[in-house]
Amino acid sequence: MLADRIKELLIQCAEVNNWQVQEINVQIDHIHAIVQLDTKTSVARAIQLFKGGSSKKIREEFPELEEFLWGDSLWSDGYFAETVGSCDEEVIKKYVQNQK
Repeated sequence: MLADRIKELLIQCAEVNNWQVQEINVQIDHIHAIVQLDTKTSVARAIQLFKGGSSKKIREEFPELEEFLWGDSLWSDGYFAETVGSCDEEVIKKYVQNQK
């Protein structure tokens, strides 16, 4: 299943970069994730690595998606990031877990 493979690839990317994936939920048109980065990695760089690596593999493994892509892109350009400091981490985890 595509959603499972995307989740697997994002977790692998995090492991390779020594980041901690605390929670991840793949939706039909977006992904919610709680990821603890190391102090040397910017959020922008992490997103670049998540999207770039997974896009390459998904395109190879699911060539039938080509007709649904936005031009040459698997992922849209944007993302939203927030730090946990302004809200309780458990509240955020429950929010991510309960997305359907």
